[in-house]
Amino acid sequence: MKTLLNRTTIIIASIALLIAITAIVSVNVFNSTGPVTGLAATISRPLRALTSTVARTFAGIYDSIYRYDDLMAKYESMLIQQTERERDYAESKELAEENAQLRALLGFRERHTGYDHEDARVGNRGGSNWSSSFTINRGHANSGVSRGNAVVTEYGVLIGQVTTVGARSSTVVTILDTTFSAGAFIGDSGGQATVRGDFELMRSGLLMLDHIDEDQIILPGDSIVTSGIGSVFPSGLFVGEVVEVLRHNTGVGRYATVRPLLGIEAMSQVFVITGFEITEQ
Repeated sequence: MKTLLNRTTIIIASIALLIAITAIVSVNVFNSTGPVTGLAATISRPLRALTSTVARTFAGIYDSIYRYDDLMAKYESMLIQQTERERDYAESKELAEENAQLRALLGFRERHTGYDHEDARVGNRGGSNWSSSFTINRGHANSGVSRGNAVVTEYGVLIGQVTTVGARSSTVVTILDTTFSAGAFIGDSGGQATVRGDFELMRSGLLMLDHIDEDQIILPGDSIVTSGIGSVFPSGLFVGEVVEVLRHNTGVGRYATVRPLLGIEAMSQVFVITGFEITEQ
């Protein structure tokens, strides 16, 4: 049996070799494919197609790898450029902030020659449903700041009061805080009232102007400034503008809602008034 298989294998191999030789001779001698070569070509056509497909696939893979490397190189170049732009922007922003601080300091001194003051940077912002506060980078070890000092903008707009003084930082409650209160003048008439933080109004970013005389004329848009009564705050610090005049739920007395002139949350540079001239009211 084994001998028969060997013979059969030899015969098949011989026939295959003969077909190949005949195909070669047919092509090279007669310059024609002939029936045998045509049969061989038919048999080998799927193999040639597969070979061509594999070649194209590898060519595509190589092209993709080349394009990937090129894209990665461009991406890395763009990252470097972006990093440089961000660094330049940060440096220019820092320089602009320093210039703005210097201009604010100069402007504050020119507008308020009667004040002793400390410039300060706003730090962490606190607050809850019943409080509104922030910290500044001034304390008893690096400034003359003390408890009760008024905190204002460069334009003399009151935004808060120092309540706690640490070594190098202090806590400031804003005018929206429920513990804030100050004597106030109303508009051009100079009528007196009290401006204070209110639990309900704080949520809307408003204050309450209370203890308004019944015969006092007060209208929406009237400006509210500190009166200086009590010598806690200097007189003439802007607080806000009247939004609406209402009557208390008890029916006794009127009050007004007041909107601060500036957005307190946007403050980054402030001034602490550490001393001022007290004027007679």
